[in-house]
Amino acid sequence: MTSTALDRKTTLVSIGIIGLMFFIFGFVSWVNAILIPYFKIACELSNFQSYLVAFAFYISYLLMSMPASYILKKLGYKNGIMVGFWIMAMGALLFVPAAYGRTYLIFLVGLFTLGTGLTLLQTVANLYITLIGEKERAAQRISMMGICNKGAGILAPLIFSYVILRPQDNTLFNQLEAMDELSRAIALDELILRVVWPYTVVSGVLFLIGVLVKFSILPELDQQEAPIVDGQRINKKGIFQFPHLVLGALAIFLHVGTQVIAIDTIINYAGSMGLSLLEAKALPSYTLTATICGYLCGIVLIPKICSQRLALKFCTILGLMLALLVCTSHGSVYFLNKDLDISVWFIVLIGLPNALIWAGIWPLALEGLGSYAKQGSALLIMGLSGNAVLPLLYGLWADAVDVRSAYWILIPCFLYLVFYAFKGHRLRTWNIFNKQN
Repeated sequence: MTSTALDRKTTLVSIGIIGLMFFIFGFVSWVNAILIPYFKIACELSNFQSYLVAFAFYISYLLMSMPASYILKKLGYKNGIMVGFWIMAMGALLFVPAAYGRTYLIFLVGLFTLGTGLTLLQTVANLYITLIGEKERAAQRISMMGICNKGAGILAPLIFSYVILRPQDNTLFNQLEAMDELSRAIALDELILRVVWPYTVVSGVLFLIGVLVKFSILPELDQQEAPIVDGQRINKKGIFQFPHLVLGALAIFLHVGTQVIAIDTIINYAGSMGLSLLEAKALPSYTLTATICGYLCGIVLIPKICSQRLALKFCTILGLMLALLVCTSHGSVYFLNKDLDISVWFIVLIGLPNALIWAGIWPLALEGLGSYAKQGSALLIMGLSGNAVLPLLYGLWADAVDVRSAYWILIPCFLYLVFYAFKGHRLRTWNIFNKQN
């Protein structure tokens, strides 16, 4: 069924179902902001090793996106969604044996499996929300989904930390280095076992949601028409003949990397200033709140006041300016009962422009793909592997120099995003000097 054939009720219900999916994406993904410092303590890891949490979770997007597009082609959307949720359920369940053995490798396998299921679901969900409804309002709809995603992201670290952390844990963390080997092992075993029942519950919920979506009224989308360039239907032999798509996938790679660095590193960065895990646990939620504010701006402003393209240009420039301020600004600021360097609050503010960067890239990168839309969506999802690679590079830099200097990695990322916003999305041939661009 094409998007134009959907009646209003089916469209609204479909958007609601996809919104639920984005909420789940957010909850499962952004809990990593707590898992990284939590595993660093419980499994006695370095900065680099702790950021393998993000690497294992998000590298699945690079490895499994194209297989996901073929699975969807064979199974259809609904069966594909069901299988995606079931794969995620299996990944969550792997946390149980990992916790009982305090085996970091099994945790990473569980995270990779969770990411594999999410890859399948993200390929469906982002394509759906881009194609359902008017093309000019795609960024507006993506902004709505972003609120669901980041709203869950605000809740996830707070709920997870409430479940697994205790008021007396600050004392425990301070005493660990002074403990003998046996006492420390017992204490860390008790700490890691706290993840067992939460992830067992998550596994069961994910399995049931897969069944419910299978029997919902979510329609199939049929994108069989030829791709379009400059209003003309054309013949293309593959997705790599669409420069705006390929460059868009790289833009997604760099954008999500900046996003996850701003969220997943902020607790450790604040920790370098003397803030404990219990005191810093809300910081990722502040960044996600700023992102939600950005999405709300997108809903209000696009397309009535500004276009998707203009919003993308403004936000990439703003993101670059904030990244520069993170790297260069100094000075203590007391805000929200926390006395921290001002650079921490600039990291929080990066969430604001990041919202509409994601929402701006998707519709521009998928424009005119026609029958290549599924593969194009899968290629963009592969870009989410930036969440795996860039935090790991940040961790290497942080170990080699310090956690603050490592934020310079954000600068080249935002410079490329500025290029894509102003030039890259308009390219329809690999000859960048072609006058038609």
